[in-house]
Amino acid sequence: MTITFIPMSTDTVRALQTCGPDAHGHAPERRISDGDGIPCRHCLDFVPEGEDYLVLAHRPFDTLHPYTETGPVFLCAKSCGAGGGNTALPAFLDSPSYILRGYDVGERILYGTGAVTPTDAIIRHAEELFLREDVAFIHVRSASNNCFHCRIERG
Repeated sequence: MTITFIPMSTDTVRALQTCGPDAHGHAPERRISDGDGIPCRHCLDFVPEGEDYLVLAHRPFDTLHPYTETGPVFLCAKSCGAGGGNTALPAFLDSPSYILRGYDVGERILYGTGAVTPTDAIIRHAEELFLREDVAFIHVRSASNNCFHCRIERG
């Protein structure tokens, strides 16, 4: 089975990079990277030291219901290219572990799919989750803060 890592949509990111409102209707905050692991959810790489980045509320879902979590994410403040789109583990996934959680086509959590997963097992675990027909997509989230990092889809 092939899987694909999916970043935040370029249209959404470009709107936010030009001070469009975040999921809470606020302009993104602007900060300067200290080079200590600021993961951009669009290029799926780290914001380089000294570069501006954005902090904003993001809801990685199309619909609203009790399972549509909203949380903080970081983005490069400058235009960056979309990362992912392939089967390689994104560069910014360098913590020891992440939460992988499966969702159905209605964007609802599928209980029993969420697990703290060692980083070197993300691809294997995602492939195992996709053996379930009811898993439409998977989120990769911080194991310590539950922040959204990227989405995984069947390749």
